[in-house]
Amino acid sequence: MARDDIETFIADGFLRIDHAFSEDLAEQGRAILWRDTGCDPEDPSTWTRPVIRLGGYWDPPFRAAANTPVLHAAYDALIGEERWVPPMGLGTFPVRFPSTEAPGDDGWHVDVSFGDEAPDFMDWRVNIRSRGRALLMLFLFSDVGPDDAPTRLRTGSHRDIARRLAPAGEAGVTLGELAAEGFAGSAGRPEAAATGPAGTVYLCHPFLVHAAQPHRGTEPRFMAQPPLTPRAEFSLDGPSPMEQAIRRALSETP
Repeated sequence: MARDDIETFIADGFLRIDHAFSEDLAEQGRAILWRDTGCDPEDPSTWTRPVIRLGGYWDPPFRAAANTPVLHAAYDALIGEERWVPPMGLGTFPVRFPSTEAPGDDGWHVDVSFGDEAPDFMDWRVNIRSRGRALLMLFLFSDVGPDDAPTRLRTGSHRDIARRLAPAGEAGVTLGELAAEGFAGSAGRPEAAATGPAGTVYLCHPFLVHAAQPHRGTEPRFMAQPPLTPRAEFSLDGPSPMEQAIRRALSETP
């Protein structure tokens, strides 16, 4: 991976990987997902909800899409060799349909990664070493344009979150606390949209603030948003660009 790409990841909090997996794998995956939505891809009258959340996808097309040579090289470059667990699948797919109805799940957030024994997900936690999560990943299984409910990304917001988490130490902060505080004042950050053709993957820093949005286009959007799991705890002195981004944030004056 080029040094410019790594610097982009450190500064912006995400990196777009084009042609990360094949259109053939995307098509195979969509066929499975269409089946499970219970909707007819040829009949928009059956698309009656703004979002259908499908979970637990470990079928061969999804496992293959998550483990291409391009992506393994990117995981190594951003996290470090032998410091991540090869994904066994892609987990949950929120399938978004064109709709005038509010989806109800389009608030800004970060993906918390531990404390999930708490019954209320707003009590789940994230800490400065990103316990349990190496990356947030966005896998586009359909073409996603500006009107097709692309995930919104607050560019550079991972730095705001790092500075908020640092004083909390190992215990970290709950999702509810971060939400009540406006996600560390990140609302002023410029926004980007996770658009691209099927086969595009966005590799995001685990502290990146992001959000869904309503679908204003014409074709459903199929996207997975799995974590990349670390093999061991991260260190604030660690060598990876993911850890470097945290250190750089803590050295900055907001």
